[in-house]
Amino acid sequence: MEEAKSQSLEEDFEGQATHTGPKGVINDWRKFKLESEDRDSIPPSKKEILRQMSSPHDRNNKDLKERFSRKMSIQEYELIHRDKEDENCLRKYRRQCMQDMHQKLSFGPRYGFVYELETGEQFLETIGKEQKITTIVVHIYEDGIKGCDALNSSFTCLAAEYPMVKFCKIKASNTGAGDRFSSEVLPTLLVYKGGELISNFISVTEQFAEEFFSGDVESFLNEYGLLPEREIHALDQTNMEEDTE
Repeated sequence: MEEAKSQSLEEDFEGQATHTGPKGVINDWRKFKLESEDRDSIPPSKKEILRQMSSPHDRNNKDLKERFSRKMSIQEYELIHRDKEDENCLRKYRRQCMQDMHQKLSFGPRYGFVYELETGEQFLETIGKEQKITTIVVHIYEDGIKGCDALNSSFTCLAAEYPMVKFCKIKASNTGAGDRFSSEVLPTLLVYKGGELISNFISVTEQFAEEFFSGDVESFLNEYGLLPEREIHALDQTNMEEDTE
């Protein structure tokens, strides 16, 4: 009884949302392939087959329903798996599915790059108006100070790895409090959340080796619990596998 009810619900809503069952995945793939094909580059006969494959739920066409109640024909199977072009299309489909899933699992604002703050007012506005759930990491630097360039480069990498964290940088001379940020205390890291300063590190590069990279800065911030869990990189891994094939 429960099984029949579930099947009925699936039939009622089929075609109105992204399918998650085996049939739904196949139909989503068929539809994606049809949309991905260059309409001018395929024969009308194949285009018609793809069109029919992408719309198997025409309730007014009994023959069509019967056709898709059976297993996929050899012709249809070969059409989907015919050559390298199909493999590329399948990879795009998989990537799109993973992007959709990743987007649904990601909450809150996203940034992905380093913000250059030009004035003290802009600095205060960034800290005061950002959402309370957002961690803001600010690098106070000055040109010519040892370690500042390397830390800026590390921020660029970390901003891409942790897009839910807002990474910013500002020259000490632009803060309006340059006397408090002399060369002896630079580079300085300030970490805010909910408008409150939660951590500060002066002459932070003293914590690193002579030559350091983004991974060293990441480990340092993680030691103090200042970074969220790193996002899954299944999508990046998929792209790497595709590039090597």
